[in-house]
Amino acid sequence: MAKAPRFLNELRGGIRLAVDGVKGVTRIVEGVHGSVVRIAPPVGRHDERQLGGIPGLVYRSIHGTTNLVGASLDAAIAGAEKLITALPGQASVTRDDSPSMPQRDAIVSALNGVMGDHLERTNNPLAIQMQIARRSPAGAKPLLLIHGLCMNDQQWTRDGHDHGQALAASLGFNPFYLRYNTGRHISSNGASLAALLEETLDAWPFAIDSFTIIGHSMGGLVARSAIEQATATGMKWPALLRKLVFLGTPQQGAALERGGNWLHRGLGVSPYVAPFTQLSGLRSEGITDLRHGNLLDIDWADGRFVQRDTRTMVPLPRGVTCYAIAGTLGRNAQGEWRGDGLVSVESALGRHEKTTRNLGIPASRTWVAAGVNHLDLLSSDAVYRKLRKWLADERA
Repeated sequence: MAKAPRFLNELRGGIRLAVDGVKGVTRIVEGVHGSVVRIAPPVGRHDERQLGGIPGLVYRSIHGTTNLVGASLDAAIAGAEKLITALPGQASVTRDDSPSMPQRDAIVSALNGVMGDHLERTNNPLAIQMQIARRSPAGAKPLLLIHGLCMNDQQWTRDGHDHGQALAASLGFNPFYLRYNTGRHISSNGASLAALLEETLDAWPFAIDSFTIIGHSMGGLVARSAIEQATATGMKWPALLRKLVFLGTPQQGAALERGGNWLHRGLGVSPYVAPFTQLSGLRSEGITDLRHGNLLDIDWADGRFVQRDTRTMVPLPRGVTCYAIAGTLGRNAQGEWRGDGLVSVESALGRHEKTTRNLGIPASRTWVAAGVNHLDLLSSDAVYRKLRKWLADERA
């Protein structure tokens, strides 16, 4: 049976998201209204019970009507899907095998980064499913490239350059790319990737004795999480991994997310602005994992908005040669590197003031790309030359 057109699935996902948005805004308004009606103190705890009487009836009516409209539209789209897929001779036009639209995919990927956990929990068709993408035939030198937050596999091509394809041409690598929902917990994506790699490499059409991973930003953390979880469960593929390269990976967390969490906690102090924590709390599980660089489920077991660093120290994988590249936009007044605009140099290189959290990547395997921002790590010729040198040297 033919698949329904992709645009119908995306329309259905968009309508569901709009319905969720209306309900969320209504809850915020109701929360502020409740604080005013009950004359809550400016700070401290307050009564969070739903409003009663006529105001309560009004808000319940809004929620009920929104749900009814959403369900009706969803049913209408479902009917259109059945009609289209049942039409004779429509199989060729209803299959979801048309070339991707980069702009559309970029928007969906960004949406997944911001609220992909919500999309997954609500079974929204816009939620990205983890998959492997290839742009060339498989070979004996697999190279896995893992993208970062709010991105997708196509965005490894930037300003006409793709590190994977360039390394294929110069060193004979066989690149394959991961696409995943970056709004999920890093540990959840790590577990999914571990299982996917076990299946993929087991069915690889060539005999291989090693492979390489390059992770950009969050992608490096997902790789580390996958390796740790695969090793703990006795999977075979970690024994094949020889080299692991991090590009702008926030090994020690990202200061921008820590600032966002302080805002979230600050809004909760007053009952009059507490309802707005639903907005600051909208950011996904994947984003909040970047606060400290969480890799395992236990790292967020106490709640994902905890400010203190409670993560488990996960060392770099044994038997794997690791490299790290940090971008920087210059130096500050004290002569220290400023970072790439999103990730500090120290975090990208795995350094920490506490020796117990320092990843210990040798200086010979780290490099700072001056004048290169977070996204330009994907297109910088200097970064590519460093990758080519490291990956060409069997002894490095």
